Amino acid sequence: MMTRRLGRVAATTVATVLVAAGFATAAMASTLDTVKERGKLVCGVNQGLQGFAAPDAAGTWAGFDVDFCRAVAAAIFADPDKVDYVPLSAEERFPALADGRIDLLARNSTWTMGRETGLGLTFVGVTYYDGQGFLLSRSAGTFSSLELDGAKVCVLSGTTSEANLADYFTDNNMAYEAVLTDSPEATLTAYRSGDCNVVTSDMSQLYAQRLKLDDADEHLVLADAISKEPLGPVVRQDDARWATLVRWVYFAMLDAEELGIASDTVDAALASKKPDVRRFVGAEGGFGEQMGVADTWAVDVVRLVGNYGEIYERSLGEGSPLGIPRGMNQLWNRGGLQYAPPIR
Repeated sequence: MMTRRLGRVAATTVATVLVAAGFATAAMASTLDTVKERGKLVCGVNQGLQGFAAPDAAGTWAGFDVDFCRAVAAAIFADPDKVDYVPLSAEERFPALADGRIDLLARNSTWTMGRETGLGLTFVGVTYYDGQGFLLSRSAGTFSSLELDGAKVCVLSGTTSEANLADYFTDNNMAYEAVLTDSPEATLTAYRSGDCNVVTSDMSQLYAQRLKLDDADEHLVLADAISKEPLGPVVRQDDARWATLVRWVYFAMLDAEELGIASDTVDAALASKKPDVRRFVGAEGGFGEQMGVADTWAVDVVRLVGNYGEIYERSLGEGSPLGIPRGMNQLWNRGGLQYAPPIR
Protein backbone atom coordinates (compact mmCIF):
# COMPACT_ATOMS: atom_id res chain seq x y z
CA MET A 1 0.00 0.00 0.00
CA MET A 2 2.79 2.34 1.00
CA THR A 3 4.64 1.49 -2.23
CA ARG A 4 1.61 2.31 -4.36
CA ARG A 5 1.04 5.56 -2.50
CA LEU A 6 4.67 6.56 -2.97
CA GLY A 7 4.43 5.59 -6.60
CA ARG A 8 1.37 7.81 -7.06
CA VAL A 9 3.13 10.68 -5.27
CA ALA A 10 6.20 10.20 -7.42
CA ALA A 11 4.13 10.10 -10.60
CA THR A 12 2.26 13.24 -9.56
CA THR A 13 5.53 14.99 -8.73
CA VAL A 14 7.07 14.03 -12.08
CA ALA A 15 3.98 15.23 -13.92
CA THR A 16 4.07 18.52 -12.06
CA VAL A 17 7.73 18.98 -12.87
CA LEU A 18 7.12 18.17 -16.53
CA VAL A 19 4.25 20.65 -16.74
CA ALA A 20 6.37 23.28 -15.03
CA ALA A 21 9.23 22.50 -17.38
CA GLY A 22 6.88 22.90 -20.33
CA PHE A 23 5.84 26.35 -19.15
CA ALA A 24 9.47 27.25 -18.46
CA THR A 25 10.55 26.12 -21.92
CA ALA A 26 7.83 28.21 -23.52
CA ALA A 27 8.86 31.22 -21.46
CA MET A 28 12.56 30.74 -22.14
CA ALA A 29 12.01 30.55 -25.87
CA SER A 30 10.03 33.78 -26.02
CA THR A 31 12.80 36.28 -26.77
CA LEU A 32 14.41 34.17 -29.49
CA ASP A 33 11.00 33.43 -31.01
CA THR A 34 10.12 37.12 -30.94
CA VAL A 35 13.39 38.07 -32.62
CA LYS A 36 12.90 35.43 -35.32
CA GLU A 37 9.31 36.47 -35.97
CA ARG A 38 10.31 40.13 -36.14
CA GLY A 39 13.14 39.28 -38.51
CA LYS A 40 15.73 41.39 -36.70
CA LEU A 41 17.43 41.91 -33.35
CA VAL A 42 16.79 45.12 -31.40
CA CYS A 43 20.01 46.05 -29.63
CA GLY A 44 20.57 48.89 -27.17
CA VAL A 45 23.89 50.70 -27.59
CA ASN A 46 25.70 53.85 -26.53
CA GLN A 47 24.52 57.09 -28.08
CA GLY A 48 27.96 57.66 -29.52
CA LEU A 49 31.21 56.36 -28.06
CA GLN A 50 34.11 55.84 -30.44
CA GLY A 51 35.39 52.30 -30.36
CA PHE A 52 32.24 50.88 -28.78
CA ALA A 53 29.23 52.24 -30.62
CA ALA A 54 28.95 55.26 -32.91
CA PRO A 55 27.29 56.02 -36.26
CA ASP A 56 29.35 57.38 -39.14
CA ALA A 57 28.30 60.21 -41.44
CA ALA A 58 26.11 57.79 -43.40
CA GLY A 59 24.41 56.55 -40.23
CA THR A 60 26.16 53.17 -40.22
CA TRP A 61 26.91 51.98 -36.71
CA ALA A 62 30.33 50.55 -35.84
CA GLY A 63 32.33 49.58 -32.78
CA PHE A 64 33.10 46.77 -30.34
CA ASP A 65 29.57 46.62 -28.85
CA VAL A 66 27.98 47.04 -32.27
CA ASP A 67 29.95 44.04 -33.50
CA PHE A 68 28.61 42.01 -30.60
CA CYS A 69 25.06 42.84 -31.67
CA ARG A 70 25.99 41.87 -35.22
CA ALA A 71 27.46 38.58 -33.98
CA VAL A 72 24.22 37.64 -32.21
CA ALA A 73 22.27 38.46 -35.38
CA ALA A 74 24.70 36.35 -37.40
CA ALA A 75 24.14 33.40 -35.05
CA ILE A 76 20.37 33.68 -35.45
CA PHE A 77 19.90 34.75 -39.07
CA ALA A 78 23.31 34.14 -40.70
CA ASP A 79 23.06 37.87 -41.46
CA PRO A 80 24.82 40.40 -39.20
CA ASP A 81 22.89 43.32 -40.65
CA LYS A 82 19.54 42.23 -39.25
CA VAL A 83 19.87 44.57 -36.29
CA ASP A 84 18.07 47.73 -35.24
CA TYR A 85 20.28 49.88 -32.99
CA VAL A 86 18.64 51.88 -30.21
CA PRO A 87 20.95 54.58 -28.80
CA LEU A 88 20.43 54.90 -25.05
CA SER A 89 21.76 57.15 -22.32
CA ALA A 90 23.24 55.64 -19.15
CA GLU A 91 19.99 56.31 -17.28
CA GLU A 92 17.76 54.93 -20.06
CA ARG A 93 19.60 51.68 -20.78
CA PHE A 94 18.39 49.36 -18.01
CA PRO A 95 14.71 50.46 -18.04
CA ALA A 96 14.70 49.99 -21.84
CA LEU A 97 15.84 46.40 -21.41
CA ALA A 98 13.56 45.67 -18.46
CA ASP A 99 10.40 46.87 -20.23
CA GLY A 100 11.14 45.00 -23.45
CA ARG A 101 11.98 47.89 -25.77
CA ILE A 102 15.22 46.11 -26.64
CA ASP A 103 16.19 42.42 -26.79
CA LEU A 104 19.80 42.91 -25.76
CA LEU A 105 21.85 45.66 -24.17
CA ALA A 106 25.42 45.96 -25.44
CA ARG A 107 26.36 49.36 -24.08
CA ASN A 108 29.69 49.36 -22.16
CA SER A 109 27.79 48.49 -18.95
CA THR A 110 29.52 47.44 -15.73
CA TRP A 111 28.49 44.14 -14.14
CA THR A 112 27.65 44.69 -10.47
CA MET A 113 25.80 42.65 -7.89
CA GLY A 114 23.19 45.35 -7.37
CA ARG A 115 22.33 45.57 -11.04
CA GLU A 116 21.90 41.81 -11.33
CA THR A 117 19.99 41.26 -8.08
CA GLY A 118 17.99 44.47 -7.99
CA LEU A 119 17.05 45.11 -11.62
CA GLY A 120 16.05 41.63 -12.78
CA LEU A 121 18.86 41.54 -15.34
CA THR A 122 21.60 39.06 -16.25
CA PHE A 123 25.09 39.94 -17.41
CA VAL A 124 26.10 37.17 -19.78
CA GLY A 125 29.86 37.66 -19.53
CA VAL A 126 32.73 40.14 -19.40
CA THR A 127 33.49 41.08 -22.98
CA TYR A 128 35.82 43.88 -21.87
CA TYR A 129 37.79 44.18 -18.62
CA ASP A 130 38.09 47.86 -17.82
CA GLY A 131 38.86 50.15 -14.89
CA GLN A 132 37.82 53.65 -13.92
CA GLY A 133 40.39 56.37 -14.45
CA PHE A 134 40.89 60.10 -14.89
CA LEU A 135 41.44 62.39 -17.89
CA LEU A 136 43.05 65.78 -17.39
CA SER A 137 45.35 68.32 -18.99
CA ARG A 138 49.07 67.57 -19.08
CA SER A 139 49.63 71.16 -17.96
CA ALA A 140 48.26 70.26 -14.53
CA GLY A 141 51.44 68.32 -13.87
CA THR A 142 49.47 65.53 -12.23
CA PHE A 143 50.44 61.92 -12.89
CA SER A 144 48.68 60.04 -10.08
CA SER A 145 45.06 59.98 -8.98
CA LEU A 146 46.29 60.49 -5.41
CA GLU A 147 47.26 64.02 -6.43
CA LEU A 148 43.68 65.06 -7.25
CA ASP A 149 42.72 66.50 -3.86
CA GLY A 150 40.38 69.48 -4.43
CA ALA A 151 39.63 68.64 -8.06
CA LYS A 152 36.38 69.48 -9.83
CA VAL A 153 35.48 66.20 -11.49
CA CYS A 154 32.97 65.70 -14.30
CA VAL A 155 31.18 62.37 -13.97
CA LEU A 156 28.27 60.83 -15.83
CA SER A 157 25.20 60.50 -13.61
CA GLY A 158 23.53 57.11 -13.25
CA THR A 159 26.80 55.19 -13.65
CA THR A 160 29.05 53.18 -11.35
CA SER A 161 31.65 55.92 -11.91
CA GLU A 162 29.68 58.32 -9.72
CA ALA A 163 29.71 55.95 -6.71
CA ASN A 164 33.31 54.84 -7.31
CA LEU A 165 34.42 58.46 -7.37
CA ALA A 166 32.86 59.14 -3.97
CA ASP A 167 34.33 55.96 -2.49
CA TYR A 168 37.82 56.66 -3.79
CA PHE A 169 38.05 60.22 -2.52
CA THR A 170 36.54 59.26 0.84
CA ASP A 171 38.90 56.30 1.26
CA ASN A 172 41.90 58.52 0.53
CA ASN A 173 40.74 61.49 2.65
CA MET A 174 40.62 63.82 -0.33
CA ALA A 175 38.09 66.55 -1.16
CA TYR A 176 36.47 66.99 -4.57
CA GLU A 177 33.50 68.59 -6.28
CA ALA A 178 31.38 66.35 -8.53
CA VAL A 179 30.02 67.98 -11.68
CA LEU A 180 27.23 65.69 -12.87
CA THR A 181 26.51 65.37 -16.60
CA ASP A 182 23.93 63.38 -18.54
CA SER A 183 25.93 62.35 -21.62
CA PRO A 184 29.54 61.96 -22.78
CA GLU A 185 29.06 65.00 -25.02
CA ALA A 186 27.88 67.12 -22.08
CA THR A 187 30.90 65.89 -20.11
CA LEU A 188 33.31 67.09 -22.79
CA THR A 189 31.50 70.41 -23.09
CA ALA A 190 31.85 70.97 -19.36
CA TYR A 191 35.51 69.98 -19.45
CA ARG A 192 36.30 72.26 -22.39
CA SER A 193 34.56 75.21 -20.74
CA GLY A 194 36.38 74.74 -17.45
CA ASP A 195 33.36 73.71 -15.39
CA CYS A 196 35.57 70.79 -14.31
CA ASN A 197 39.30 70.20 -14.61
CA VAL A 198 39.15 66.40 -14.51
CA VAL A 199 36.90 63.81 -16.18
CA THR A 200 36.34 60.36 -14.71
CA SER A 201 34.86 57.33 -16.44
CA ASP A 202 35.88 53.88 -17.65
CA MET A 203 39.38 54.21 -19.06
CA SER A 204 38.26 52.94 -22.47
CA GLN A 205 35.71 55.75 -22.61
CA LEU A 206 38.32 58.30 -21.59
CA TYR A 207 40.56 57.25 -24.48
CA ALA A 208 37.62 57.85 -26.84
CA GLN A 209 36.73 61.20 -25.31
CA ARG A 210 40.33 62.37 -25.45
CA LEU A 211 40.35 61.94 -29.24
CA LYS A 212 37.44 64.38 -29.52
CA LEU A 213 39.49 67.22 -28.04
CA ASP A 214 41.08 69.55 -30.59
CA ASP A 215 44.34 69.41 -28.68
CA ALA A 216 44.16 65.73 -27.75
CA ASP A 217 47.91 65.41 -27.26
CA GLU A 218 47.75 68.02 -24.49
CA HIS A 219 45.59 65.73 -22.36
CA LEU A 220 46.32 62.37 -20.79
CA VAL A 221 44.58 59.45 -19.14
CA LEU A 222 46.25 58.64 -15.83
CA ALA A 223 47.70 55.14 -15.71
CA ASP A 224 46.20 54.08 -12.38
CA ALA A 225 42.69 52.62 -12.26
CA ILE A 226 40.55 53.14 -9.16
CA SER A 227 38.03 50.37 -9.71
CA LYS A 228 37.21 47.13 -11.49
CA GLU A 229 34.85 47.71 -14.41
CA PRO A 230 33.85 44.38 -15.97
CA LEU A 231 31.81 45.41 -19.02
CA GLY A 232 29.46 43.07 -20.80
CA PRO A 233 26.15 42.47 -22.59
CA VAL A 234 22.95 42.31 -20.56
CA VAL A 235 19.64 40.45 -20.98
CA ARG A 236 16.51 40.08 -18.86
CA GLN A 237 16.43 37.37 -16.20
CA ASP A 238 13.13 35.95 -17.45
CA ASP A 239 14.64 34.05 -20.38
CA ALA A 240 17.43 31.58 -19.60
CA ARG A 241 17.52 30.15 -23.12
CA TRP A 242 18.12 33.58 -24.61
CA ALA A 243 20.84 34.29 -22.06
CA THR A 244 22.51 31.00 -22.99
CA LEU A 245 22.56 31.84 -26.69
CA VAL A 246 23.93 35.35 -26.17
CA ARG A 247 26.57 34.06 -23.73
CA TRP A 248 27.76 31.37 -26.15
CA VAL A 249 28.08 33.86 -28.98
CA TYR A 250 30.63 35.64 -26.78
CA PHE A 251 32.33 32.34 -25.89
CA ALA A 252 32.42 31.29 -29.55
CA MET A 253 34.35 34.42 -30.49
CA LEU A 254 36.92 33.62 -27.80
CA ASP A 255 37.07 29.92 -28.72
CA ALA A 256 37.59 30.83 -32.36
CA GLU A 257 40.58 33.01 -31.56
CA GLU A 258 42.07 30.32 -29.32
CA LEU A 259 41.58 27.67 -32.01
CA GLY A 260 43.16 29.92 -34.63
CA ILE A 261 39.91 30.30 -36.56
CA ALA A 262 39.42 33.74 -38.11
CA SER A 263 37.05 35.25 -40.65
CA ASP A 264 39.44 34.42 -43.50
CA THR A 265 40.22 30.87 -42.34
CA VAL A 266 36.87 29.62 -41.08
CA ASP A 267 36.00 27.92 -44.36
CA ALA A 268 39.21 25.88 -44.17
CA ALA A 269 38.26 24.90 -40.61
CA LEU A 270 35.18 23.15 -41.99
CA ALA A 271 37.46 20.42 -43.36
CA SER A 272 39.40 19.97 -40.11
CA LYS A 273 39.63 16.53 -38.51
CA LYS A 274 40.33 17.94 -35.03
CA PRO A 275 37.44 17.11 -32.65
CA ASP A 276 37.37 20.53 -30.98
CA VAL A 277 37.28 22.29 -34.36
CA ARG A 278 34.62 19.92 -35.68
CA ARG A 279 32.42 20.70 -32.67
CA PHE A 280 33.01 24.41 -33.19
CA VAL A 281 31.97 24.36 -36.85
CA GLY A 282 28.89 22.26 -36.10
CA ALA A 283 30.05 19.04 -37.74
CA GLU A 284 29.56 17.26 -34.40
CA GLY A 285 27.46 17.85 -31.30
CA GLY A 286 24.28 19.50 -32.58
CA PHE A 287 24.70 22.36 -30.12
CA GLY A 288 23.08 24.96 -32.36
CA GLU A 289 19.86 23.01 -32.56
CA GLN A 290 19.80 22.81 -28.76
CA MET A 291 19.88 26.62 -28.59
CA GLY A 292 17.30 27.13 -31.32
CA VAL A 293 19.68 28.16 -34.13
CA ALA A 294 21.51 26.41 -36.96
CA ASP A 295 24.40 24.11 -36.08
CA THR A 296 26.63 26.39 -38.16
CA TRP A 297 25.89 29.35 -35.87
CA ALA A 298 29.52 29.74 -34.71
CA VAL A 299 30.82 29.56 -38.29
CA ASP A 300 28.39 32.33 -39.25
CA VAL A 301 29.54 34.48 -36.34
CA VAL A 302 33.23 34.22 -37.26
CA ARG A 303 32.81 34.39 -41.05
CA LEU A 304 30.50 37.40 -40.95
CA VAL A 305 31.82 39.33 -37.93
CA GLY A 306 35.12 37.80 -36.77
CA ASN A 307 36.70 36.23 -33.74
CA TYR A 308 37.27 38.17 -30.52
CA GLY A 309 40.75 39.31 -31.50
CA GLU A 310 39.60 40.62 -34.88
CA ILE A 311 36.74 42.56 -33.32
CA TYR A 312 38.95 44.01 -30.59
CA GLU A 313 41.71 45.04 -32.96
CA ARG A 314 39.56 46.92 -35.47
CA SER A 315 37.58 48.86 -32.85
CA LEU A 316 39.84 49.28 -29.82
CA GLY A 317 43.27 47.80 -30.49
CA GLU A 318 46.60 49.27 -31.44
CA GLY A 319 45.57 49.35 -35.09
CA SER A 320 42.52 51.51 -34.29
CA PRO A 321 42.42 55.25 -33.50
CA LEU A 322 42.10 54.44 -29.78
CA GLY A 323 45.20 52.24 -29.71
CA ILE A 324 44.34 50.42 -26.47
CA PRO A 325 46.61 47.42 -25.76
CA ARG A 326 44.82 44.10 -25.16
CA GLY A 327 46.12 43.88 -21.57
CA MET A 328 43.62 41.99 -19.42
CA ASN A 329 41.53 41.37 -22.53
CA GLN A 330 44.14 39.09 -24.01
CA LEU A 331 43.35 35.36 -24.05
CA TRP A 332 44.09 33.41 -20.87
CA ASN A 333 46.96 31.52 -22.52
CA ARG A 334 48.60 34.80 -23.58
CA GLY A 335 48.60 36.49 -20.18
CA GLY A 336 45.04 37.87 -20.16
CA LEU A 337 41.72 37.11 -18.48
CA GLN A 338 39.58 36.20 -21.47
CA TYR A 339 38.58 32.56 -21.09
CA ALA A 340 35.74 30.51 -22.54
CA PRO A 341 34.42 27.07 -21.62
CA PRO A 342 34.94 24.42 -24.30
CA ILE A 343 32.25 23.61 -26.84
CA ARG A 344 31.64 19.94 -26.10
